[in-house]
Amino acid sequence: MPRILITGMSGAGKSTLLGELARRGHHTVDTDDDGWKLPGSVWDEPRMSNLLAQHDDVLVSGTVENQGKFYDRFDHVVLLSAPVDVLIERVASRTNNPYGRTEVQQDEVRQYVREVEPLLRRGTSIELDGRRPVAVLADAIEALG
Repeated sequence: MPRILITGMSGAGKSTLLGELARRGHHTVDTDDDGWKLPGSVWDEPRMSNLLAQHDDVLVSGTVENQGKFYDRFDHVVLLSAPVDVLIERVASRTNNPYGRTEVQQDEVRQYVREVEPLLRRGTSIELDGRRPVAVLADAIEALG
């Protein structure tokens, strides 16, 4: 498996997909966990550089302001997307992450879909529909290897 970044809006299914890929035995890093993000919603650049220098076969998930600095170190940048109503439904009902339960946070998700997702789309090599079954999405990621 090559180095792959899976990015997308909150609620697109990144963590669920990464969990399935980990279950299948792949080396995965969810940058929402374990201190990968610094204040300002950016990756710890030395830490990310070190990870990518040490591993040719890692699947990274996350969406941060400085991720574009690392695109050239990934073999594929995958955008996981879904319609905004699906994202809102997911963030409002999920149990593993409190973000998205308030109306203010849901308005942020809507704003990010309008303003951030188009920027992500420009930097990605493939876009996958996050409404598809997680097994199908994992198969598509594995096919990139």
